[in-house]
Amino acid sequence: MTKPVRIRSIAEACGLSVAAVSRALKGQPGLREDTRQRVIAVAKEMGYDFSRLRGDKIKRVLFLLHRQHDIARALPFYSLLLLGVEDHCREQGIAMSFLSIGPGDNVDEQIALHHPDALICAGYFESTLIMAIQKTKLPMVLVDLWAPDLPCVNLDNQHGGYLATRHLIDTGRKRIAFLASTAAHYSIRQREKGYRQALYEAQMMMPPEYEVIASPLVDTNLSLVTAMNELLSLPVPPDAIFAYNDVTAIAAMNICERRGVRVPQDIAIIGFDDIAPAAWSRPALTTIAVDKHQLGYRAVGLLLEGVTQADEMLPVTLVVRESTGG
Repeated sequence: MTKPVRIRSIAEACGLSVAAVSRALKGQPGLREDTRQRVIAVAKEMGYDFSRLRGDKIKRVLFLLHRQHDIARALPFYSLLLLGVEDHCREQGIAMSFLSIGPGDNVDEQIALHHPDALICAGYFESTLIMAIQKTKLPMVLVDLWAPDLPCVNLDNQHGGYLATRHLIDTGRKRIAFLASTAAHYSIRQREKGYRQALYEAQMMMPPEYEVIASPLVDTNLSLVTAMNELLSLPVPPDAIFAYNDVTAIAAMNICERRGVRVPQDIAIIGFDDIAPAAWSRPALTTIAVDKHQLGYRAVGLLLEGVTQADEMLPVTLVVRESTGG
């Protein structure tokens, strides 16, 4: 049985983006007519099934967040992402609703209560839960998450991890640790890759105890406190920490203060996300800034373009504040 021709294959044949090909096939604005006709001709030649194009207008979008997220800790990031979704929905006359969900839930029943035409899944989800959601047959986009054969919008997490670690190296730090709460989340794994890449390029090797993943078996806050105390209690403690997000970085700074460890004189700390409290902390936190609003806004864009596959990446930038990071 032959596999159906995907929009991504047509895009590669035409030398265009997946989004551009989707717009061409659906007759949406934003392309020259000769480009549109070329895309349609290539699609016909490749045997694309035009009946797969979704003609129905999306009227309701359901935003899904995993219940595993500690909502109080996650809101500074996901609230802005959610506003990006809502802003784009409002512009298009689309109603948006919110649902937190977990693997023990009756997925079909919970989603059906909202009567959505499309779904946006944000943050960490187990593959089994994604598969359960896919059974609803609703168009869906993953944001701050990646899975093969699904449209995804992410930050350039690996480059962000690289920038953070490179900054610590450039400011003279020699013993750089990586602190995270889990290894399961796609974005955290990518940030760790960036950390390793920067160290590799600088020909620096860190001891294994400098890569600390907090235990998932206890409360997140408690596990991070324990992990940070373990780092500071090492015979040769690190002189810098790349924390996987700002909430963790700020918690690490608070622990240092309680133990009489000076930031940044004794230890430099850098975060990721640039949430509002990063600028309020004292000293203010050096971090990797991301456009959280655009992340959500673009997720709705992929839904409206009707793409069935996409792997978009938004840029990140380093924000240096009051030398916490060096």
